[in-house]
Amino acid sequence: MKISARNQLDGKVIEVKKGATTAHVRVELAGGQVVTAAITNESADELGLAPGKTVKAVIKSSDVMIATD
Repeated sequence: MKISARNQLDGKVIEVKKGATTAHVRVELAGGQVVTAAITNESADELGLAPGKTVKAVIKSSDVMIATD
């Protein structure tokens, strides 16, 4: 698969929590950081997402926010 998004982070699914329509998928990256994606339950099912599955977190956004303490 080829995709234009440059931010592709390899990781492993650590949790899939399904709600009424949306699944929150937690992915642990190589450095131990965790990112969470909100996708449809149908997409989670079609992708066969489950803890332990190797995935790519693809980040494509027009806005980047910066925060400090």
